[in-house]
Amino acid sequence: MEAAHQYNVHEAKTHLSRILEQVATGEEVVISKAGEPVAKVVPLRPKVKRTGRGSLRGRIHIPDDFDDLPDDLADAFGMLR
Repeated sequence: MEAAHQYNVHEAKTHLSRILEQVATGEEVVISKAGEPVAKVVPLRPKVKRTGRGSLRGRIHIPDDFDDLPDDLADAFGMLR
């Protein structure tokens, strides 16, 4: 992995738009104060593209006994009488 670009606070304030463009392309940027790194600007994860309701129909199987608990667990949760 390539090393992150580093800017001091003054440069970061002056070139914020350029820094955000770099981050938007996947780069990480480090902001330093008095030569010491204090913050890292990283890209956000992309949004998950949903294909719509029911897109997993037929790909997931939930067995009929899914909600049935073994007696010992049901008893531990006070579900047996």
